[in-house]
Amino acid sequence: MTDNPHHLATPSGKPRARSFGIGFDGTPGPFNAITDLPGVAVGYATLISGDGPLIVGKGPVRTGVTAILPRPLADLAIPVFAGMFSQNGNGELTGSHIIEETGAFNFPITITNTHSCGVSRDGTLRWMQRVLPTAVDSAWGLPVAAETYDGFLNDINGHHLTFDHVAQALDDANGGPIEEGSVGGGTGMITFGFKAGSGTASRIVGWQGNSYTVGAFVQSNFGKRRNFTLRGLRAGSELTEPAIREGTPRAEKGSIIAVVATDAPFLPHQMKRLARRVPLGVAMTGGFGYHSSGDIFLAFSTANPAAALAPSGRIAKADFIPDTDIDPFFDAVIQTVEESILNALAANDDMTGRNGNFVPALPKAWLKEKFGLKEKLG
Repeated sequence: MTDNPHHLATPSGKPRARSFGIGFDGTPGPFNAITDLPGVAVGYATLISGDGPLIVGKGPVRTGVTAILPRPLADLAIPVFAGMFSQNGNGELTGSHIIEETGAFNFPITITNTHSCGVSRDGTLRWMQRVLPTAVDSAWGLPVAAETYDGFLNDINGHHLTFDHVAQALDDANGGPIEEGSVGGGTGMITFGFKAGSGTASRIVGWQGNSYTVGAFVQSNFGKRRNFTLRGLRAGSELTEPAIREGTPRAEKGSIIAVVATDAPFLPHQMKRLARRVPLGVAMTGGFGYHSSGDIFLAFSTANPAAALAPSGRIAKADFIPDTDIDPFFDAVIQTVEESILNALAANDDMTGRNGNFVPALPKAWLKEKFGLKEKLG
């Protein structure tokens, strides 16, 4: 059991999974977050307003956008080596084609709801034109924008997310401890029939006397209650209550986006290998990639900036850890993704949205009973 307050609670005091005595494998970084990676920052814009019957264009609104900056602001035009993997392609991650082609991307990542993915993509380009105009004045950009569906709770067809909200999330991006649960793009999301959304975790990996960090961030919105598994405990069968209450019928539309980051020196094919291990962390919680689920995963490395930029006219050289030594980093990906999902569930409360649709939080009394420790918050 850790006594690090950042491991136990979010900055606003929301409980994280470890606060209930849940044990995890591996060694987390200081914040147990993707922001343990130097230079990586996360920001949110959260939109919550209105109650009662759905009036398209007015609400109720339960949505938002998340921004992840892979490098410090001044360096956002420098690519990061990257790889992506689609376990089930019922979803969207823009920029995926050039990542597959060149093994790299630049500019921030945004994650939002399904019908606002274009707004977050275009908003990122508008923001880059404002804050780093030299990066886009004489070039084109293909920023990464991803989505999951929040239409059970949110007026998704009301298109409430604006370019200003995207800019707010990007402007507010910071390192250090970050919020989890119903914030940013995760505001209206559901996992295993419980309120979920945004979650993060990190691990420290030693290699040849060096210490590297692997961090994950998820927008969690997937899974059937019967499959929910918590650290090996098949919990779904005994957690039939509290249940979702439907004012309107609930369509089976779930997804998960995961972003994995590391400062370990890896080449693009190795980043794709890390992305391929994300589904194993999802499966640890009971996610099986069902038909309607968009399970799309991105991994990037902040190492080798000069090689990733690869100026014309001279040989570019990159460091990399051999493939034969990659297994501990696979462990870290699986561990951080699993814990990120559980953090998204733990740092949450009940939510009621459009037409009285109700999603319960994962019961905290049940967590305390099962794992035998009182909640420790800071």
